[in-house]
Amino acid sequence: MNIVRLVKKAKKGSKDALMELIMAEKDAMYRLAFTYMRNEHDAMDVLEEMIVRLYENIGQLKKEEAFYSWSKTILVNLCKTTLRNQKKVVLMENWQSSKEEEQPSFGSNVQPLEIAEMLAILSENQKEAIQMKYILDLDYQSIADLTDVPIGTVKSRVFQGLRKMKDHFGGEGIEKDRGSVE
Repeated sequence: MNIVRLVKKAKKGSKDALMELIMAEKDAMYRLAFTYMRNEHDAMDVLEEMIVRLYENIGQLKKEEAFYSWSKTILVNLCKTTLRNQKKVVLMENWQSSKEEEQPSFGSNVQPLEIAEMLAILSENQKEAIQMKYILDLDYQSIADLTDVPIGTVKSRVFQGLRKMKDHFGGEGIEKDRGSVE
């Protein structure tokens, strides 16, 4: 697949070329959206919105070879905007179920510690960096590009997040990852 050729066709208005580009990375884009949105429906909604934005703004893309980093940046920004907007709206059914979940359930077995619970102690920036690094398997530079922060900030967020989880849950071995560049 020649990305530059397809992007040039998409810039001229070819929906097929744009869809071919998107379909080539659909799994990676879905995983990225799902990491932020945490449910299939919201992830698909954000992906649909991303496709519309890409179609409307592809003429603004200056370097054709940067299509995927540009599109993933748009996707990340849409996820963040959607999550920010969702926090403003609390549905009554969600409010009721969250109140029920707060009640201690005696007699039930202790649930296994899940990744989501571990990530819950982190700041949003640390959580985002660790999810991209260890769940999506992105390198530091890709994370820096997607989140629009310097690579040193990404490394710091990952290190500080791992340190916080180690202090909270116990464990070892995070020093090995400090400062390594991929």
